[in-house]
Amino acid sequence: MKKWKVSLWIRECLAEILGTGILLAFGTGSVAQAVLSGRQPLDMLSINIGWAAGVILGILSSAAVSGAHLNPAVTIAQAVMGQFPWKKVPHYLLSQYLGAFLGAGVTLLTYRENILDFAGGEFQVSGENGTAGIFVTSPKPGLSNFSGAIDQVVGTALLTLCLAILGNPRNEKLVGNLGPFLVGLIVLAIGVCFGDNTGYAINPARDLGPRILLLITGYGTEAFSVSYYWFWIPVVCCHIGGILGSLIHFLFIDGFHQNDS
Repeated sequence: MKKWKVSLWIRECLAEILGTGILLAFGTGSVAQAVLSGRQPLDMLSINIGWAAGVILGILSSAAVSGAHLNPAVTIAQAVMGQFPWKKVPHYLLSQYLGAFLGAGVTLLTYRENILDFAGGEFQVSGENGTAGIFVTSPKPGLSNFSGAIDQVVGTALLTLCLAILGNPRNEKLVGNLGPFLVGLIVLAIGVCFGDNTGYAINPARDLGPRILLLITGYGTEAFSVSYYWFWIPVVCCHIGGILGSLIHFLFIDGFHQNDS
């Protein structure tokens, strides 16, 4: 089949849209099957595995073209550290948010009738039959938004710190071709160890993209007002955590060791 000639930025956009879409489709799909099937004891583990698998497959689908950021917090952190050109940030972020919107849309389309049956014929954000949690995060009952904000900073800092460790040239021989699987392992570890508080968004697009989808597909404005307007915290705090994690790696590893043999 004849290939089309398109500019690099268009190919980067398409790669980030596809990669982030795959990530969200598998991630939200894993939550959907857990919620709609009755929340069995091992469901949290299956959700964590689903998100990790989504990360691996998203990276494999896009890394050769765009580097597979799939996360605005990663893109901004790399730009702040001088590892990514600022001129590319706008189209990367736009593509990631669009990909997250579309990936969540795949899950909503696939599970729509099941969701409506589960919730008595309507889309409910919260309550016993609330299903918005399939697509977006929120603090668990009894947890304050402030505590949830700390959770998002810590989780995303761990993500970008570990990504920086994997990307360190000194670890090139150790990482080799295992990069996508090791990134998936990072996400799995964060989910297993830090997933209970809020659902470990650790990615602004992963939360805001699906939230916009909920707003326009029947869940209404409560998708944004729920949990005392929690929606902005994953966006802001994930970026703070992303930069923090990259800075920690620089201060402890790169900043004072650049002349080592």
